[in-house]
Amino acid sequence: MHNWFECKVSYEKMLENGMQKKVSEPYLVDALSFTEAEARIIEEIRPYITGEFTIADIKRARLSEIFFNENGDRFYRIKVFFITLDEKSGAEKKTSVQMLAQASTLKDAIAVLEEGMKGTMADYTIASVTETALMDVFPFAVNDKIVTKSDEELLAEQRS
Repeated sequence: MHNWFECKVSYEKMLENGMQKKVSEPYLVDALSFTEAEARIIEEIRPYITGEFTIADIKRARLSEIFFNENGDRFYRIKVFFITLDEKSGAEKKTSVQMLAQASTLKDAIAVLEEGMKGTMADYTIASVTETALMDVFPFAVNDKIVTKSDEELLAEQRS
């Protein structure tokens, strides 16, 4: 199970016209705790930001899945309803989850999600797709290999 944290990083950004502007940019990191999330975001962004920066906010991001796509330059939050049948009443039950898809357009985001959901046996519908302000996502990696759900034992060994 991944624990995603949205971290807001504030710093002085040099604009194309040479002016300095204070910006606050959101990033997503995979971490076990708020403390680890702060340490990881500092480590990940330090090479990209000259000068001082602060971590203005860290909050837990409730995401059930992230679908990466190397051709995508944006991240889209997708609300998905899983549809199940209540065996006693026979009524349809909808369970809402949030997912993230990396894509270049809204249409691509839906395609990336549908490709990622191909192996899913459950019925689902897409309730909404919203472009996020996320600048980047940093999954947990061991020796430059992004850790997947099947690698969770390796993950536990590396973190302990």
